[in-house]
Amino acid sequence: MGKSISLTSRDPSTPSASAGRAQEGRNDALELSGLEALKITPQFGFAVIGERTNITGSPKFSKLILAGDFEGALTVARQQVQGGANLLDVNMDEAMIDSEAAMIRFLNLIGSEPEIARIPVMIDSSKWSVIEAGLKCLQGKAVVNSISLKNGEEEFLRHARLIRRYGAAAIVMAFDENGQADNFQRKIEICARAYALLTQQAEFPASDIIFDPNILTVATGLDEHRNYGVDFIQATRWIKNNLPGARVSGGVSNISFSFRGNNTVREAMHAAFLYHAIRAGLDMAIVNAGQLAVYEEIEPDLRERVEDVLLNRRDDATERLIEFAERVKAKGKTSVADETWRKQSVEERLKHALIKGIVDHIDSDTEEARQRCKRPLDVIEGPLMAGMSVVGDLFGSGKMFLPQVVKSARVMKKAVAYLMPFMEAEKSADAKPQGRIVMATVKGDVHDIGKNIVGVVLQCNNYDVIDLGVMVPAAKILDTAREKKADAIGLSGLITPSLDEMVHVAQEMDREGFQLPLLIGGATTSRAHTAVKIAPHYRASTVHVLDASRAVGVVNALLNEQLKSDFDKKTRQDYERLRREHAAKTKDKKLLTLQQARANRTPIDWSSYTPPQPDFLGARVYGPGNARGPRAVSGGPPETADIRYSERHLPHFERPWYPSKDATRPAAELGTPAACAPRNIVVGVRDLIPYIDWSPFFHAWELRGRYPAIFDDEKFGKQARELFDDAQQLLERIAAKDLLVPRGVYAFWPANAAGDDVHLYVDDGRTQQIATFYFLRQQMQKPAEQFNHCLADYIAPRSSASPGRPDTSVETALLHDYLGGFAVSIHGADELAEEFKRQHDDYSAIMTKALADRLAEAFAEYLHKQARIALGFGSEEQLSKADLIREKYRGIRPAAGYPACPDHAEKRTLFDLLDAESNAGIKLTESFAMHPASSVSGLYFSHPESKYFGVGQIGHDQLVDYATRRGEPVATVEKRLAPNLG
Repeated sequence: MGKSISLTSRDPSTPSASAGRAQEGRNDALELSGLEALKITPQFGFAVIGERTNITGSPKFSKLILAGDFEGALTVARQQVQGGANLLDVNMDEAMIDSEAAMIRFLNLIGSEPEIARIPVMIDSSKWSVIEAGLKCLQGKAVVNSISLKNGEEEFLRHARLIRRYGAAAIVMAFDENGQADNFQRKIEICARAYALLTQQAEFPASDIIFDPNILTVATGLDEHRNYGVDFIQATRWIKNNLPGARVSGGVSNISFSFRGNNTVREAMHAAFLYHAIRAGLDMAIVNAGQLAVYEEIEPDLRERVEDVLLNRRDDATERLIEFAERVKAKGKTSVADETWRKQSVEERLKHALIKGIVDHIDSDTEEARQRCKRPLDVIEGPLMAGMSVVGDLFGSGKMFLPQVVKSARVMKKAVAYLMPFMEAEKSADAKPQGRIVMATVKGDVHDIGKNIVGVVLQCNNYDVIDLGVMVPAAKILDTAREKKADAIGLSGLITPSLDEMVHVAQEMDREGFQLPLLIGGATTSRAHTAVKIAPHYRASTVHVLDASRAVGVVNALLNEQLKSDFDKKTRQDYERLRREHAAKTKDKKLLTLQQARANRTPIDWSSYTPPQPDFLGARVYGPGNARGPRAVSGGPPETADIRYSERHLPHFERPWYPSKDATRPAAELGTPAACAPRNIVVGVRDLIPYIDWSPFFHAWELRGRYPAIFDDEKFGKQARELFDDAQQLLERIAAKDLLVPRGVYAFWPANAAGDDVHLYVDDGRTQQIATFYFLRQQMQKPAEQFNHCLADYIAPRSSASPGRPDTSVETALLHDYLGGFAVSIHGADELAEEFKRQHDDYSAIMTKALADRLAEAFAEYLHKQARIALGFGSEEQLSKADLIREKYRGIRPAAGYPACPDHAEKRTLFDLLDAESNAGIKLTESFAMHPASSVSGLYFSHPESKYFGVGQIGHDQLVDYATRRGEPVATVEKRLAPNLG
C-alpha cells in the first residue's frame, strides 16, 4: 500500500491515444459563455471555478442563504469573480431549504449583476430537478455538475440528452452502479464507458464532456487512502491521452479535508496538488478563487511534506505533515482583498454605492451611519442626500446617464427602506424634501414610462414624488394636491386625446384657484402645444418638460424663491412668442377645399391591378402555449385535422402534412360568416425577440443614437452597452420564465373604397356590409405632381370610374380587394414592474416596461410578416432585420391616432371587428388608449403604392363632412381632431 506509483506510468492494457487521431485538426475547444464567451483550449490554460457559492462547502455562503440574505450571498459571488474565477459553481443542496427555489432565485439575482453574469455558471447539484430548474434560468452556455452512471445507463443518457437540449456542457462523475471510483483502474473504466455512451448514443460533443475522476481526501491515517492523489493525477493523464476532446475537472478542496481549520496547510496542499495535476492535463478545478497560493512561494519544508502526502512518496508522510501542522502558526491570510472603497469612511462608502449603483453593502453601511447619527433621519439628510447630490450634479453635467441615475435611486430606496422602521419608532419619518410633487398620467391614458423616469430622477434630487398612476381624473389630481400640500403638479400623456385632458385639468386648476406650477410632459406634448393650448387656460406657471434630464432644473427653478420669478417671466415671454408664431403660421397656411383635395387624390390605375387574395378570411389568434393549433415558429400540423391549410399559410413551417395545390382554401373560409371564427396559434417572447428594434429602447432611456452604432458612440457608447447587457439578462429571464405573455389577433375582410371611406363585407359576395372605416384626406396645397393622400386611395373602389371622379353609383368591374387589421399586446408588465418596485428596484421596473413596449412593437412586426405571407407575397421576401425596421416590404400598417389616421376613435371599429378584448386581452379606455399600455393595433394595406403620410391640418369643410359620415355631432369630432384643426 505504501508503494508510490509513477506519475508517468501507463497501463499497457488501456486503449491507445491513437483512438482520437482521426479527429485531429477539429476544433475541440470547450466553448462556454455568460455575458462573455469563454473558450477553454490548451492555449487558454487552466480555468478556475469559483467554489464559495456552494452551500455545502462554504459556511459563510450557507449562513447567508439559510438566513434568506441572497443579496449578501451575491457579494460572495462577486468576490469569486474579482478573485479571478473563470466560472462560478453554484450549489443549493441543503435539506432545510427549497433547493429549487433557492437556485432559481440566486441565478436570477446573478443575472441582474453584469459583473457576475459575465462569466459562465456551473449548476452543481445531486438533484436533477434542481439542475433543470437552474438551466431554465440561465442565458449563455452553462456547465452541469453533474451526471453519472450510478443509476444506470438509461437515466444517464436521458440526462445527457436533456443537457444537450438545454445547450450546456456536462461534468461526468466517475460513479457507476457499484459506487464511486476510488482507484485508477475504476476511474478510467467508468470514464471510458461514459465517453462511449455520450458520443455514440447521446450524440454529445466530446468537447462538451468534462470528467471528474474524484479528488478524494488524503492524509486520513488509512492506508487505502494514501494513493488517492496519485490515482487522480494518473487518471487525468489517461483521459487526456485516450478520450479525445474531453476535459478534466475536480473539486480541489476535497484533497485537504483532513486539515480543516488550518488554512496554511490546506492552501499549500491545494497549490501543490494543482501544480502536478495541471501538468498531467487538468483543465479546470473548483477552488476558492481568492485563496490560491503560489506553488513557488510555499515554504520549502511545508511544500516537501505536502508533496510527500499528495504523491505518496513515503510511509510516514501523513505523520510528518500532521506534526508540521501542529507547530506551524497559521498566518490567517485574508480571503479576498476587499474593494478599496470599502476601507473609506461610511460617508464615502455610501456616496460610492450611490454613484455606482451598488446595493451589496447598503444595509450594513446604512446601519453604521445610523449608529453615528443622532436620528435615523439624519442619515437621509446627511450622507445619503450628499451622495445623491453628487449623482444629481453628475447627471446634470452629462457625466452620468439616465440608467445609472435609476440604479442610484435603487440604492437610495433600499437605504431609506432600511431606515423606515427606526424613523417610525421615533415618529420622525417626515423627512424634509426640497418639495412635494403630485404626478399622474391623465384620464383615459395608460402610458407611464416617461413619468416614472422623471419621478425617479426627482426623487434622486430629494423631491417627494406622489405618483397617482395612470388614467387619473382631474378631481383626484387636484384633491391629492390639496391633501398632500403639493408644491407642483405634473401631468403626463402619450395619446393625442390626453392633450385635451391636460387642457381640462389646467382649466379646473384655474377655476379652483390653484397657484401651483403645472408641469406638462409626454410623447405627444411639446413646448408649442403647451404654449398655445394649455398655458392660456391657467394663470400660474405652466411649463413643458422635454425629458427627465430637464425635470430637475425646471422644478428647482419653479420652487426656488430666488429663481422662480425670473424663470416664470422668461417662460411666459417664450410662450407668448410661440403663440404669435403659431398664429402667423396658421394664418399663412393655405388649404384646398375638400372637393379640390379629392380631385387631387392618389392616382392608382386599378384597371391593370389584381389585389392579392388572403389565405383566409376572419381571424387568427396568437397567444400562450395553451392555445389551439401549431406553434408559430416551430411547426407541426394543426390539431384540427379536418381543416386544410393552403401551401402559403405560414410557409416557414416544414409541412409534409400539406394537401395538394387544389386545396387552396377551406370551404369554410370562402364566403360564409363562419370564416370569422378564430384559429389559434402559439407564440412566445422568444419568437418575438428577433424582431425587436432596439433603437427606441435607448431613446426611452435618453441615450440618443441608432442601434448598434450607439455602442461606438464616444459619449453614450459605454453606458449603452451596459444598459443593453442588463436588458438582455432581464429579457432572458422573462423568456425563460414566461414573465410576460404575448397575445394578439389579426384578420382579413373583403373591402372596397367608397370615396374616403372603406366598406368591409361579411364575405366575397360583398352584399352584406359589416363595418366602415372613415379616413381623412390631406388638404394642404401641394406642388405640381404631388397628391392629397387618403388611406382609402389604396383600396380598390366600388366602381370602375376614373380615380379622379369616383362614381359609386356604377357597380361595374368590381375588384375584390381586402383590408387587414391587427391588435397585439404584451401582458404582465405592470405586475412584474410592481414586484420590482416592492423590492425598491425602479431600474428593473422601468426596464420591464421598456422591454414590454419593444416586444409589443416586435409582435406587430412579426404579425405583419405573417399577414404578408397570408397575402401571398411575403414568403418570397429576403429581408434582413434592418430591412424590416426600414419597412422595405410591400404594404403598410397605419394605426389610428397616428398621422395618416389621426382619429383614435377608429380603434373602436377595429376592436369590435377583431373582438380584440377577448382574443388579445386588450381594452380601450374612454379616450381610446389601449390597456395594457404595451399594445399596438392597426390596419394592413397591401397595395404596392401604399405609403405612410401625415394628414396634417384640415379645413372646417372636411370636419363637417367627416362628422356627417360618422354620424356624430361636429363638436364631438372637433374635440378629437383639435390637433389637426390649426
